[in-house]
Amino acid sequence: MSNTLQHIEVIPTGGALGAEIKGVDVSQSFSPAVSAAVHQALLDHCVLYFRDQHISDEDQVRFTRYFGEPVPHVRKQQDRRVKEIFIISNVKENGEAIGALGNADISFHSDLSYMPEPGTLSTLYAIEIPRTGGETLWCNCYAAYEALDETMKTRLAGLRAVHRHYVEDQNPPGHVAHPVVRIHSETGRQSLYVGPHLTKYIVGLQEEESDELLKTLCTHVMQPRFIWTHEWRVDDLVIWDNRPTMHRRAPFPETERRIMKRTQVFGHEIPV
Repeated sequence: MSNTLQHIEVIPTGGALGAEIKGVDVSQSFSPAVSAAVHQALLDHCVLYFRDQHISDEDQVRFTRYFGEPVPHVRKQQDRRVKEIFIISNVKENGEAIGALGNADISFHSDLSYMPEPGTLSTLYAIEIPRTGGETLWCNCYAAYEALDETMKTRLAGLRAVHRHYVEDQNPPGHVAHPVVRIHSETGRQSLYVGPHLTKYIVGLQEEESDELLKTLCTHVMQPRFIWTHEWRVDDLVIWDNRPTMHRRAPFPETERRIMKRTQVFGHEIPV
């Protein structure tokens, strides 16, 4: 397969967000025109997936570089040949986990939102998948914000929320607060930037009011009309934009194996 503009197909999922990209071989390099076309598709659809990709760690890192500079994950992990690759897996070898995040449900979040400069883009490549469970669900936070009434939009303007990881030693010094409504640096569109997994409280509100508002927003953003679910296949490669989306990993049986390889771009963006 040659990576040329005339072979690329962008096929929307028909759901709240997401598109499949056909006619692209990620194991081969992209021309500037192809890279630009895929980047625009990502801005348009927020999540892209590529089926039947047979790629190495180096291929995944090279692909990531078309969108920004991949960096090693902030979480410590076993030594590995390609440092930018982060293993997500429940598999154990010699009694030790080969990766992170196990098999349990991981509720909706935007990657690394607890950092002063959160993750902007992430990729995930499927090596092994369980027979049941383990799907990834993405939420369109553009659409969720746009569906709010004007009274709520006015109430949220200027509010900031503290994001914090539940594993304390993963957090940076001090508490990190980001806007409740984030403006995308490339599209200029507004989206909700709070979720049940990492958002702890809204700055300046009493605890009861903060809890009530966060519950209202999280309930709103997690409505099925804003969500699309990806059913993984081996050799799927997915890239998503963390700025206008949240995602959730569905649980799967502990006895099933799941091995995924991830890269992360920060982009040196402080949410505004």
